[in-house]
Amino acid sequence: MRPWLRRLEPRSLRARLVLGATLLATSAVLLCQAAGLALLHTWLTDQVDGRLTRFQPVPQLYQDAADGRTAAGEPAGKDALPSDYRVYFYDSGGHRLATSLNGSGGSAGPRLPRAESALGLENGRPTTVAATDGGSTWRVIARTGTDGTRVVVALPLKGVDDATSRMLWFSLVVGAAVAAGVILFGNLVVRLGLRPLAGVERTARRIADGELQLSVPDRHVATEVGHLSRALNTMLDRLRAALHRAEASEQRLRHFLGDAGHELRTPLTSMQGFAELLEQEPGMSPERRQEAQQLIVRNAERMSRLVESLSQLARLGDVPATRWQSVDLLSLAADSIAAVAVRHPDRGIGLGALADSRDDSGDEAALDVVDAVGDPHQLAQVLSNLLTNACLHTPPGTRIQVRVGTFRVRPHGRGTDVPGRTSVNPPLAPGIRVCAVEVADEGAGLAAPDARRVFERFYRADSAARAVAGSGLGLAIAAGAAEANGGRLELDTRPGEGCTFRLLLPYRTVTEFTRHPGEQADRPLPIPAAST
Repeated sequence: MRPWLRRLEPRSLRARLVLGATLLATSAVLLCQAAGLALLHTWLTDQVDGRLTRFQPVPQLYQDAADGRTAAGEPAGKDALPSDYRVYFYDSGGHRLATSLNGSGGSAGPRLPRAESALGLENGRPTTVAATDGGSTWRVIARTGTDGTRVVVALPLKGVDDATSRMLWFSLVVGAAVAAGVILFGNLVVRLGLRPLAGVERTARRIADGELQLSVPDRHVATEVGHLSRALNTMLDRLRAALHRAEASEQRLRHFLGDAGHELRTPLTSMQGFAELLEQEPGMSPERRQEAQQLIVRNAERMSRLVESLSQLARLGDVPATRWQSVDLLSLAADSIAAVAVRHPDRGIGLGALADSRDDSGDEAALDVVDAVGDPHQLAQVLSNLLTNACLHTPPGTRIQVRVGTFRVRPHGRGTDVPGRTSVNPPLAPGIRVCAVEVADEGAGLAAPDARRVFERFYRADSAARAVAGSGLGLAIAAGAAEANGGRLELDTRPGEGCTFRLLLPYRTVTEFTRHPGEQADRPLPIPAAST
């Protein structure tokens, strides 16, 4: 497009709509007027042709023509012609005679050739010829007389041309009036029609300027503007939710880094202090030197465990490729109990079946093998962390019970979100069958504020346990491992009623996650979502 045409192109949508409507309306009016003009011209011309066809020269005209030929061009039969007819004669040799009959008495007439051969007229078929004075055209028709004389009858088209010209000017005036009306009223109609869109535009500008709390007005439900408003509001809701998630994630990251730095600072400070002590006092007694070395090793081990826990949390956060295998939860629970009992020999930990585990017939199920699908190393770590947490945070002699079984998730039952239950994992859909391991203690339990934060990283419920507890990452690691295995870790607790940690894994078979027999699929399981 040429530059000057680009400058003339309307820039606003309203101007484009008004211009388009004006062009369409004016074009439609002019097209209709042109069709009417052509029809009127054709109809009037047909009227003239009908008059020519119906006109039959009387024999007296031929006699007058013969008399006029001897009168040296004086018109003959003037009073014998009606209205504005003109009659011209050609002899049998094809030459035009000087005699002509003029009914109207006007001087101008059709421009006819001298020779009949140049006339090109067929009997009974009218045609249009120019006028001698350059004015309106004439309509002529040829006939053959009884003696071989050719007679040409003509009628002027001045009336037809005048009517057509008036109709043309009328059409132009109507077209101009229509264009002006469309511009004036079309601009008003388009402005009113685009008012909701203008409101959307103003709100979008304010949102772009930083007012993210605004929403686009949605008052025109059944229109395109209403659909656009709903789409923009949905996009804004998702954008705000994403910004809130990003802010919350950033705050959690900052809190996590602060807690990690705090936890690492303590063993590092101790190691640095004892190392400087050994360097500054070379004559230290062997007993004190050995004690300092043991404290350095102990703090190094503590820091190594903390770094390992942080590394494991990072891997779980990235959802690693889990090696899916069939895992016997009963054997896994027994092995975890034996391992924890070595570190806490004064603890009595029982193993039993879930109280409401039932088979398909509804009878009580005894302690039996419970096969689940997951990563055995991660599941073993979950149970180890739960048992270690129960041993560290309950008074000596507190009874700890591990229960293994299967059941179906019921609405508002275990595996779902209900008041008094805490979990950072998505709830399970009611009706599915799950494999479960519960670690319950009869300790003091947790208050609601502590229970809501128990799965947070570095969070420890009481300050008295800090001396014996780990880094506060055990339950966070357990929850991450449960989610990586497609399951859920939840806590039921109330003050004075102890804590019950429950690991739930949807019942599956290994063949569901293998590409070929004997080959395990390295991919995470989808986590079942709760139905609404």
